[in-house]
Amino acid sequence: MKYTLFILGILLLSVIPHSQGADEEVELGGLVIDQSISRFGYQFYFDFSQLWRDVPGTTGVNITIRETVLPRAGTRLQVFMNNQLVYATAMGRRGGPLKERVETALFAIMDAMASAQHQQHSPDLATSGW
Repeated sequence: MKYTLFILGILLLSVIPHSQGADEEVELGGLVIDQSISRFGYQFYFDFSQLWRDVPGTTGVNITIRETVLPRAGTRLQVFMNNQLVYATAMGRRGGPLKERVETALFAIMDAMASAQHQQHSPDLATSGW
């Protein structure tokens, strides 16, 4: 986690021009944070982040992929959008097909982004859930 934040800080410093005025804002796209611990979790994160690059309108959307080890059962992957759980799946010790799970997670995130944007424009909707 510290290594990821360190790399993120270096990337931010290298992207921001030093001659920028104080009144100009820097706009960052959505971030994908990896908190996985197994090779299946790393592969899920890698595949998800590759697809995430092609999604438009991700500014201000932070995605966290969190993995929890379930003893003798495998792992549980959870995908959070702005600290709200959007997608969760369980993977056995031998893994399984990741492509469908990654695509399902991406579609769930895109649906949650659309719902969140709609909620911002419609005060009549409840604030919890999608």
